[in-house]
Parts: sequence; structure tokens; C-alpha cells
Amino acid sequence: MSAAAIELRGVTVRYPGTDRAAVEDVSLEVAPGELVVLLGPSGCGKSTLLRTVNRLVQLESGSVSVDGRDVSSFDPVELRRGIGYAIQAVGLFAHMTVAQNVAVVPSLLGWPRADIAARIDELLALVGLDPARYRNRRPRELSGGEAQRVGVARAIAARPRVLLMDEPFGAVDALVRASLQRELARIVAELATTTLFVTHDFDEALKLADRIVVMHGGRIEQAAAPDDLVERPATAYVRELVHAGDDVYRRYYEHVRETLARN
Repeated sequence: MSAAAIELRGVTVRYPGTDRAAVEDVSLEVAPGELVVLLGPSGCGKSTLLRTVNRLVQLESGSVSVDGRDVSSFDPVELRRGIGYAIQAVGLFAHMTVAQNVAVVPSLLGWPRADIAARIDELLALVGLDPARYRNRRPRELSGGEAQRVGVARAIAARPRVLLMDEPFGAVDALVRASLQRELARIVAELATTTLFVTHDFDEALKLADRIVVMHGGRIEQAAAPDDLVERPATAYVRELVHAGDDVYRRYYEHVRETLARN
């Protein structure tokens, strides 16, 4: 299946008992196969916006569509089975093996057992885990980085056309995080899955994004390719984010050189 387009139009979300919208009048288009990073500090609305796509958060106004179909027209369970979702807490089922965790959505969709078994091994290898060693392990037997890899494998197990990732690597140390970022970039490029990725880490955004959407106060400050964002910040807030220190520029240009060297 081809990757899906995502379109948000005038999206506003307000949580009960609050006097300010968590997300206010946000419009955004994500092209098929694009990896868009939602970037900003805690409370800026990025995770709320992400969760409107799989209807974990309800809209006050506006619309969200996947390939032209409003997500509100889907049964929520059907919708979520077709969208990969990975979060910082991972959320692996403790009573299941790694293989059983990865197989959850394909099993619910009625895949044949042989296809599920083959997919489990394929995905564990894809995220850098030897299937023979990890297939029958329990979540308690995994390191933080290994659990995050299993979480990514589970999120893409049913070949979703859309992948939502909410700070999925935030709980692991810097070395493991860098490794997971490289794996994710490779996997998403290989699968050409439309991906929305939430982070507060500017470095992570630069490494992963086709386009970065900077959010502040529930609104979009700027949506641009990484190089445009760094070289042509559109607002004072984005400029402050980008100019947080000379180290940001150094890492950015190192990233550009690495990308050119790979190509």
C-alpha cells in the first residue's frame, strides 16, 4: 500500500476546565511518505496535535483527514489499527513475549499465522534485534533501548500508511538515542511511511525531518525544511530557538556534511 496524505484544517482543541486552547486554528498538510517533526517545548500543543490524527484527542473545531477521508467518519478502533503509534513509555504488554507484542495488530486484523511469524522476524531484524535471541523474551528482560526498538517494530507491524511517534526515544540515554534515530531514519526511508514525529529536541528534528513544524502556544510558528528553518527563521521565537547557541549551527552543518557524504 502507498503512503497516505494527512491534512489538518483549522484544528482547535480545548481540554475541559481550561481557559486556553491546547491547539488553536492549526492547518497543516503532510505529503505521502514525508517525515514531519513537530518541534517545541512541553505544553506547546505538539502531542495534542499528533493525537488528533488517531482520534485520541477530540476536536473542538476543524477537521483532520487521511487521504481525503475525515478521521471522524472512521470507527476509532478501525482507524487506530491502520495507524502506527509509538510513544516514549513504549507500553509493551508485560505478560506477552516480544513476538506476541509485535504481532498484536496483525493478529487483530486476522493475518495468517505464517505471515505473522515471518513479519515478526522481518521486523526484529529491521530494528536491529536478532529474532532468534529476542523473539521469546519478555519486556522485563529488555533494556530501555531494546524495548524502544520493539515498540517501533510493533508500530509498523501491520504496514501502516501513517506512523505517529510521540517522543519515542526520550527515555533512553544519548548513545542509544542516536542509534535509534539512525535506525528510524533508515526504516522510514525504506518503508516510505508518512510520519509525524514529536520532539522537543532540536538536534533530533534536524537529523530526522524532511520538514520541521515549530509550535508555540498551540499554534504553528513556522513549517519549513531544516535548512530553511536554520537559515531563514520566520519569527522571533523561531530565531531564538535556532540561535540558542553556536553549537546548534555547528551540529547543523555537520549534519549537512554527513548527508552530502552519504549521497
